[in-house]
Amino acid sequence: PVNWQPPGCLFSVSATNNALQIRAIRRKPAESVKISFDNVYQVSVLSLVDKGEFSLYASEEDMQRAILLKPSLLEEGFKPITYEKRVEPGFVDIYGIDKNGRFVVVEIKRKPAGRKAALQLAKYVDSVRSMVNREVRGVLVAPNMARGVQRLLATLGLDFKALDPKKCASILIKPEVKRLVDFFEDKGK
Repeated sequence: PVNWQPPGCLFSVSATNNALQIRAIRRKPAESVKISFDNVYQVSVLSLVDKGEFSLYASEEDMQRAILLKPSLLEEGFKPITYEKRVEPGFVDIYGIDKNGRFVVVEIKRKPAGRKAALQLAKYVDSVRSMVNREVRGVLVAPNMARGVQRLLATLGLDFKALDPKKCASILIKPEVKRLVDFFEDKGK
């Protein structure tokens, strides 16, 4: 097993009572891990390189995949058309149509959405409006918003949808399985 310790941890190793003990201490927050080994068959010292991103829950890409897998996470009746759609200022995370036939531009943030995310979404919506002859909505998706962002979204005419990365992670771990009967009943609606 692997136990990651952040930079700045203090380590101590000792041999007592025919056992090897390793202890890691972290000051902030205060915590420690103590491991005792009764038998040691091999000791290896390696220089490990870990380029992976540490994430307890879902990344923005995972949140995007969860919405594509289960569009009702955004809202009932939402139908994704594409994702990472190229528009003049950048890439739209998800592009789709709502239950009223309006185009929807979705910007996803894993952390609390700030002013920069709201302004970025406004630029994407303006870009899409210039390309289509239909009403366009913008929806900012994040666990929550930074102070003042709700007022900015209202001023810009944009919507907010609170979505917890934990919920997205759980959907990706165990995708919903539909029975064949349920599938055909949904198609009939």
